[in-house]
Amino acid sequence: MTGIIEPIRCLSAAAGVLMLVLSTPAPARAAPSGKFGTEGKPGTEDRSGSDRDGAREAGKDEGRQAGTSGKTGDGKDVDTEHLFGFTEGADAGEKGEQEAVVDTVSRIGKRRDGPGRAAYRVLDTRLAYQFNPIDRLSLELSAFGTLRRQRNVADLDDKSYGTFDGASLEVKYQFLKGSAEQPLGLALEVRPRFTRVLPVEGRGADIVDVESLLQLDVQVVPDTLWYGSNISIEPAAGRERGGRGYRSSTFLWSNALVGRVGKNTYLGPEVRYLRGYEGTFLNRLESEALTVGPALHHRFTEKVWLTVAYAGQVWGRDTDPALAGRALGLNQFERHNLRVKFGMEF
Repeated sequence: MTGIIEPIRCLSAAAGVLMLVLSTPAPARAAPSGKFGTEGKPGTEDRSGSDRDGAREAGKDEGRQAGTSGKTGDGKDVDTEHLFGFTEGADAGEKGEQEAVVDTVSRIGKRRDGPGRAAYRVLDTRLAYQFNPIDRLSLELSAFGTLRRQRNVADLDDKSYGTFDGASLEVKYQFLKGSAEQPLGLALEVRPRFTRVLPVEGRGADIVDVESLLQLDVQVVPDTLWYGSNISIEPAAGRERGGRGYRSSTFLWSNALVGRVGKNTYLGPEVRYLRGYEGTFLNRLESEALTVGPALHHRFTEKVWLTVAYAGQVWGRDTDPALAGRALGLNQFERHNLRVKFGMEF
């Protein structure tokens, strides 16, 4: 992390020196000949009043420039909602804003079941439309599709198919808006969803889950470095096709630190801690995992952006006694996750 922060500090110092040089007033030009100043000498016209006014205006300009910290190159506030990868920023938008999003998460890698080749690849894609009926409140409608291939995986049937996987409504309200003067952003989002496929096993089901997500972000260094954090609880309940009941829940704590590495490009590390439970209310722990990876966000224009993030499991465990001593928590989570999210505002 130090390797990322040090270059950013250097860039910030260089930018400060540049602003100081640009704000230094140019040498005064001599007044036209024949004009007399307060001492009655040519070329020394009395301009003390105008000079003072100019100094005041320069001070105002510098104040306005200082107030633009935390903004994009075109002077607009940096939108933190999609800035952090898997972690969601607190920004919710203003009244009348609309956005279309294509969000794809690839989940790869499970524990092998015996000899031979094994495969676990799930591609979950979400098509979403978001709008803001009032300031700081966003509503998002999403439809989901999934592509799945699993073979020779412990405790899972071999499957290969693609299908429609339900819909959701996301309601988000932003309590605090981050800025240079007040760097903390805070929001709460609730995501009720209906899904037709069990996320791990891939069997058909009718499941309802409701994720509650607390979102926080902070401008650590104005216009340079941002920290984002999420705490999430997601209970799920329903029934598999065939009559068997289903109950599960997940706890998530994610953290990301991204810095500006270009005019409209942001990059940094992301760490997530996940716990998967049997039971709707975090009843019995089945798996836990720690993932680490980079997050990249880039704005092609003011309205078009792309976020790419990778999360690889570096630690974890399953509580099943038969798996005691086995590395990683793979009953509920995957070895690798890749997220590609593309959006357009209008």
